[in-house]
Amino acid sequence: MLTGGTALAVVTASQQDDGYFTSQAETFAVDSYAITSPKLDVGIDFGVPTGVGFDIATLRLQASAVDSDRDVFIGIAPRADVEAYLADVNHSELREVESRPFRGDYLNVPGTQTPGAPSDESFWTESASGAGTQEITWKPAAGNWSVVVMNADASPGVAVNLAAGVHTDLLGPIAVGLLVGGGILFLIGVFLVVAGAIGLGRQLAPAPRTPGAAGASPQPPAFGRVDATAPITPPLGGAAAMARASVEMGASLKPVYPAALTGHLDPVLSRGLWLIKWLLAIPHFVLLACLWFAFIVTTIVAAFAILFTGRYPRSIFYFNVGVLRWSWRVSFYAYSAIGTDRYPPFTLARTDYPADFDVEYPERLSRGLVLVKSWLLAIPHLVLLTVLVGGMSTWAYPWRGDDGVGTGGTDGVSLLGVLVVVAGVILLFTGRYQRPLFSFIMGVNRWVFRVVTYTALMRDEYPPFRLDQGPTEPVPGDQN
Repeated sequence: MLTGGTALAVVTASQQDDGYFTSQAETFAVDSYAITSPKLDVGIDFGVPTGVGFDIATLRLQASAVDSDRDVFIGIAPRADVEAYLADVNHSELREVESRPFRGDYLNVPGTQTPGAPSDESFWTESASGAGTQEITWKPAAGNWSVVVMNADASPGVAVNLAAGVHTDLLGPIAVGLLVGGGILFLIGVFLVVAGAIGLGRQLAPAPRTPGAAGASPQPPAFGRVDATAPITPPLGGAAAMARASVEMGASLKPVYPAALTGHLDPVLSRGLWLIKWLLAIPHFVLLACLWFAFIVTTIVAAFAILFTGRYPRSIFYFNVGVLRWSWRVSFYAYSAIGTDRYPPFTLARTDYPADFDVEYPERLSRGLVLVKSWLLAIPHLVLLTVLVGGMSTWAYPWRGDDGVGTGGTDGVSLLGVLVVVAGVILLFTGRYQRPLFSFIMGVNRWVFRVVTYTALMRDEYPPFRLDQGPTEPVPGDQN
């Protein structure tokens, strides 16, 4: 409705000076005595009471002879009177008009009589005759009507340039009605989307702990938790390796960036399943398209909340994290890592899936940064990610591409897409996923999610220009 209202408003504003929407003049030529229009069956009267000053519809027809030495006649009259006038007269009824290229299709009606001069007849509702351009205007009324174009002297061989125009005062009110109605429905839709996101976000929020409760044990922050069923890399010695092992065991050590992305490679992968995973994930793509629309709406709402309060609404925050988590599971399975054959669950919540994502909730956010983070400060990252993954829309909307390996939505080939294809081809022929290649792919995806977290206003910390590789988040002291 908003689109239609906007289009009508633009059309109304672009009306010609005389208020008519006029078509381009085209040439109509026949060898008979007259050109008639198809039957114009008007079911209602478009007239309004005198003095109202409101024009529902006015039709304007303009005709000029191709041969400037000839006079032209144009008129409109009840169809019965036109049929009686042209009875047994050879004339051509216009049936169809094609615009590109322009061509008129006529029905030839045979006859042997010669008609009288059309201007001598009295049944015309509107008519004009003479040299140059002749014009008639007509307010449609109920009935069956016909438009007739002839040579003014009723001679055969009619060749004229015709143009039609219409004037109405309805477009403005219709445009306003569509804009107002569409605006109201849009606001209702935004409210419903935000309300639904808040409801889901409340279900995703971590349960509060009761200090000092009997039997309670400290839990690691949600953003640093790692799947307990995933394989743990044995420590190789040194402070960095010990710190990594501590994180994987669930200790409360924070990662380098407060957005934690993990992905554990299946020990055994199907050789050929990756070729159709994008097809199997279509139900997820459909749902994610809706969720990402909600994500955009809730991010805009959150931006205003941060601007005025300095806080990201918790429920919206956990909903948006859930959308990113769901997206990461699907991308890890289908196109940006193909690291597991386990089908992704249909949920925003954390599960024991081999791929996980979480962000630490910020208690306070800068009000000023919300105005420049997404479009200005993130430009260096977005430029680099354009090379790595073909731009942010590539990752967010993979189903728009021509292939199923994560290069959708981009017009070129991304590094991530090439790496995933290479990994898939190696897997197809050897049955093994090269772990160094997997680690690098994880690093690219981790960079993407850090930037998404920042541009979605979830954190104020600027993402590092680091390709942190491996299945889990690095901790301070790691060297990649």
